[in-house]
Amino acid sequence: MENPHYEIRDPRFRDLLVSSAALDELYTGCRWAEGPVWFNDGGYLLFSDIPNERVLRWIEGAGTSVYRAPSNFINGNTRDREGRLVSCEHGGRRVIRTEIDGTITTLADRYQGKRLNSPNDVVVKSDGSVWFSDPSYGILSDYEGYKADEEQPSRNVYRLDPVNGELTVVVDDFLQPNGLCFSPDERLLYVADSGASHKPDAPRHIRVFDVSDGNLTNGRVFAHIDKGIPDGMRTDVEGNLWSSAADGVHCFHPDGTLLGKILVPQAVANLTFGGPRKNRLFITASTSLYAIYTATRGAQVP
Repeated sequence: MENPHYEIRDPRFRDLLVSSAALDELYTGCRWAEGPVWFNDGGYLLFSDIPNERVLRWIEGAGTSVYRAPSNFINGNTRDREGRLVSCEHGGRRVIRTEIDGTITTLADRYQGKRLNSPNDVVVKSDGSVWFSDPSYGILSDYEGYKADEEQPSRNVYRLDPVNGELTVVVDDFLQPNGLCFSPDERLLYVADSGASHKPDAPRHIRVFDVSDGNLTNGRVFAHIDKGIPDGMRTDVEGNLWSSAADGVHCFHPDGTLLGKILVPQAVANLTFGGPRKNRLFITASTSLYAIYTATRGAQVP
């Protein structure tokens, strides 16, 4: 009997799945759950509840509690190679780092003297560079930030140099750049365009770029999302890309083939691998946090 949570499009997808795995709802009560990040050294998951302006912490056996409130409308989260939390604030229109002692450092809030739009998702490369997307979602209304005018002429993907702190635009031709994810070897950067969230005929695809010396080249469409829009993404150790979508999580082979889907009862915003073996997929979907065990492991570090 097939697992009702799986939609198999390619037989290779079966090798990535636990056939008997259950989709567990770990928490509900969010307005829009986002930005999951796993702390293996602490045994917990942090995730954002953007409109409720809080970051929540889930611990196995202990449940969910408030980690930070007010959060200034934090959206995407990741960790740098020193294990520090790096977050995108809609409210502050900035990228911040939470130091080990709990203090907050602003990494980027302006480009060429003008305010950023509303940083959305962020990844940190092994060389310490910080890459983030800057769509306009956090300034469209007062629901997920503060309504304001755009100051930047385009909605960009940026790279923050770890040595000199210089902020550079690496991509400027997205309608709404959203989720970011490196391939396991960091030679590729995947970027979601979620422009169809407000313009139905706009892109709902994932593009991929070659990464070289802090630059992105050879941009091309990697995959289309057939239900909803792409948002957060992660890769596993084999290089498969797992993307959010309206009907669940879509898994793509490195060649762009849709291998299959993990079906989720709510629209998925983001996801991350976690657990002691990095083989549990944590999924933030609308009002809830879900998790399901897989037969692969996430590629993220730490």
